[in-house]
Amino acid sequence: MGILRIGHASLRVMDMAAAVRHYENVLGMRKVMEDKHGNVYLKCWDEWDKFSLILTPSDRAGLNHVAYKVEREEDLDELQEKIEAYGISTTMLPEGTLPSTGRMLQFNLPSGHEMRLYAFKECVGTDVGNINPDPWPDDIRGAGAHWLDHCLLMCELNPETGVNKVAENTKFATEVLGFFLTEQVVVGPNGSIQAATWLARSSTPHDIAFVGGPRMGLHHIAFFLDDWHDILKAADVMAKNKVKIDVAPTRHGITRGQTIYFFDPSGNRNETFAGLGYLAQPDRPVVTWTEEHLGSGIFYHTGELVPSFTEVYT
Repeated sequence: MGILRIGHASLRVMDMAAAVRHYENVLGMRKVMEDKHGNVYLKCWDEWDKFSLILTPSDRAGLNHVAYKVEREEDLDELQEKIEAYGISTTMLPEGTLPSTGRMLQFNLPSGHEMRLYAFKECVGTDVGNINPDPWPDDIRGAGAHWLDHCLLMCELNPETGVNKVAENTKFATEVLGFFLTEQVVVGPNGSIQAATWLARSSTPHDIAFVGGPRMGLHHIAFFLDDWHDILKAADVMAKNKVKIDVAPTRHGITRGQTIYFFDPSGNRNETFAGLGYLAQPDRPVVTWTEEHLGSGIFYHTGELVPSFTEVYT
């Protein structure tokens, strides 16, 4: 029972045509519909629910909301009670608020980010079906991302004023939403400040992550690829499509993932993320990274931080 996995992300984009080309031609997603408000819905080839990304027209980039799917309809009512008891107000949005989606529990994390939970979204199947399927479809485009994998949210962190939304989000996510902590970064005197956390509900190293910064925002949404070879192919696709790459192919120490960071045409950061990393389970000891080894934790090969990686986000 409870949260299963990430369900979709809703992003603001400033040039819809350019954004759709990016997510179709670079990530390999497929446009499934457009609503009367001009919002565009897309899915990856290996996803079975109708959509995992919503692009909304706007004059600025950033995240509208991130949504996670729960196992049962009753979970929405149980979680609403728990969230309200924790002191966070909620709204139950009716079925059909989003196309092909059941009712959604809407609330804000302590950081201010909007999250939604839902139990139903129309199942349209993967592009290879589920009867004697091939390993991949013949019409894969771009990097051929399998699915939307996770998101990383930037949370206000100001130790001088006692503000730590990373720690607040982590406490709420673990105590109320049922996530478990897989890795963390601690800084400050005796590692007393929890500056970044990675949390899971499934068996992957993270389904969501929180990192401290001067203001709240979206750091990135990530799409899953199989392995290092696919990461290198994705870099070729990005170069061919003149995509702005933030961090070239490398490996994380944190999560052990193989990665590229890059931007969509509006400036929303994307990631292609490959590899299991490790088997994440609630009883696995939490991995802790200390301040002096933060560079290796983020970029294992060089051990050096890239300024834009921590300073630029929407």
